Amino acid sequence: MKNIRKFIVFSAIFAGLAALAGWLTLLSYCRELPSTSSLVQYRPNLVTKIFDINGDLIDELFMERRTLVPLNEIPVDLQNAVLAIEDTNFFNHWGIDIIGIIRAFVKNFTAGHVVQGGSTITQQLAKVMFLTPERNILRKLKELILAMHIEREFSKEEILQFYLNQIYFGEGAYGVETAAKTYFDKPVQELKLSECAMLAGLPRAPTAYSPENNIHLAYRRRAIVLRRMRELDFITEEEELLANADKLPIKTYEKKKKIAPYFVEDIRKELQPEFGANTLYKGGLRIYTTLDLKMQEIAQRHMHTSLDMFDEIKRRELEEEIRKEKKLPPDAEVELTTTAFQNVQGALISIDPRNGQVKAMVGGRDFEESEFNRATQAMRQPGSGFKPFIYTAAIDSGLTPATILHDEPRVYYNDGINWKLLENCTNLAQLNIDFSQIRDIKPEEMEGMDEKELEDIERLKKLREKVWSPQNYYKVYMGDITLRNGIVQSINCATVDLMDRVRPVYALHYARMMGISSPMPPTLSSALGSGDVIPMELASAYCVFANQGIKTRPYCIVRIEDYSGNTIRENFPEEKQVISPQTNYIMLNLMQQVCEYGTGWYTRRLKRPHAGKTGTTNDFSDAWFTGYVPDLVTTVWVGYDDHTPLGKKKAGGVVAAPIWTRYMIEALANTPVLDFPVPSGIVFVNFDTDTGMLATGQSEKPVLQPFKKGTEPKEYF
Repeated sequence: MKNIRKFIVFSAIFAGLAALAGWLTLLSYCRELPSTSSLVQYRPNLVTKIFDINGDLIDELFMERRTLVPLNEIPVDLQNAVLAIEDTNFFNHWGIDIIGIIRAFVKNFTAGHVVQGGSTITQQLAKVMFLTPERNILRKLKELILAMHIEREFSKEEILQFYLNQIYFGEGAYGVETAAKTYFDKPVQELKLSECAMLAGLPRAPTAYSPENNIHLAYRRRAIVLRRMRELDFITEEEELLANADKLPIKTYEKKKKIAPYFVEDIRKELQPEFGANTLYKGGLRIYTTLDLKMQEIAQRHMHTSLDMFDEIKRRELEEEIRKEKKLPPDAEVELTTTAFQNVQGALISIDPRNGQVKAMVGGRDFEESEFNRATQAMRQPGSGFKPFIYTAAIDSGLTPATILHDEPRVYYNDGINWKLLENCTNLAQLNIDFSQIRDIKPEEMEGMDEKELEDIERLKKLREKVWSPQNYYKVYMGDITLRNGIVQSINCATVDLMDRVRPVYALHYARMMGISSPMPPTLSSALGSGDVIPMELASAYCVFANQGIKTRPYCIVRIEDYSGNTIRENFPEEKQVISPQTNYIMLNLMQQVCEYGTGWYTRRLKRPHAGKTGTTNDFSDAWFTGYVPDLVTTVWVGYDDHTPLGKKKAGGVVAAPIWTRYMIEALANTPVLDFPVPSGIVFVNFDTDTGMLATGQSEKPVLQPFKKGTEPKEYF
């Protein structure tokens, strides 16, 4: 008896010590637990949304794709479906459902594997919000304690709202709103019973129950949810039957191919240094941009169609060349290697000249293949597209469309400081130097050449670098011509003569003043666009011509709001008058004539007042057209990334102008036809384009030409 008493005493002491140890352990665990009060400022990872100028969604940036919705906007059917399948006693327990745990244990034991979980919605919320996903006793204990804390601090409705916005539904969708968009392409408020039941069945095993992965399991899981809802009197038997009869989506809602990936990437690059990756990808920002999705879609479509067509023509030309070279029959199949054939690239940038807002941006053919944005990053020679800045400087310096320029072959040499015209020398042939000997010598060829021959070739190379002879496109020279004809017909040698008169430093000052920020060499060859520019800056500089001489800073972001709707950044137009309205109007008129009579003739199909200029490099490696109407400026560039020539006669007027025209026709289809205003101080005279004099009945090419008042011709032809 005495031994029994001792045993009882020792057992009691042991039990007390064990209880105390357990209590102390529990207290230590509690101290390590995160504070559930953070749910008061509940801010899960939210999607940053990017909108166009009309409020239409362009794209989203996210780590977890989630959009918050209040409980009152979530259908009651969806709430009931989740409660029915996940936590029947949700409104009756205090965070832990003992009966549910026992029931789950019995069902799992009977089935021989896990068929039902015992965790409440509150426990699941505690796990996903505060704990790591590993499975062990310690983590489960923390989960139970946190669940009780959450139940003590928040109402059932708040907990359910947290859960429905936080939980993962598969396919990258977090929360019910994103899940509804992902699986059914509709907001959560519009879900019907069958759709609610399917979504409610996903959180337990999103991959297994996704209709895209296993349609049969998805139907079975939905049926289980509906049956459980009927057993709890959430729905009637008839509603259950009708919902089960609905078809499930065989594929989740397909993500649309990104319509403006280069534009979005430019936005991301601009904002990430300012806001940081966490805020940008998790902060739920709303970024309102200048892009017009309708214009963007038109630009993308016409660019891709035109470049595909160019590739097809190029492919046929290359195949024909190979057949001729190998003397194959016309119908023989020819396989082109990747070195022999590559896809051509292109860029398009469209800006509203009145405020600088970027309306469309195409940076290449396929963002997934190449993220390099040719609209904002590619440095390419603009060719004749640079000439308007030279002519603007000339007009502002006092020259007029009637000024006579000299279009003739000429040779310039570099004296170490400047390029100067060689006296009594109008072309390279008169130098009596055979530059054709200049070539790259292969190592194996050098063995058979003497030292003097090698020295002569090197001497010629150095001499050739100091000698420059500009040439016209068709190698035809017209002698004395008017400044008007020089730009309308895009005559190289006449433009070089003009550059020589106004001097490169003065002319390039105008280019920089109007928006060309890339470094341009202050040489005569810059008159022909020998320096590199970016399509964006060329379009921006042409905005001055479209906007009565006023420069506007191009921008892409209108404003940014935080997740609460507060504006945290806003952009406004920036304007500056950089050339006089009179100089600007004369240049506008000259570029209108480029489109009417000159190299931009294809654009006449636009059938509304417009102006512009083509651009082509000497070896046809770049083709440009930049043109404008009063409310839209667009630059189109086409070329190969490695500067491979596009092909003989593949000039800007042939390759780029048609893309520009087709895009502008559709982009402006529903907009009013506007004309360019005529400023004061401008007079119009009937002008003979060949002589620069006033036109008479004898004039073959008379044109009504604007001049600054007082500078118009006074003598008749």
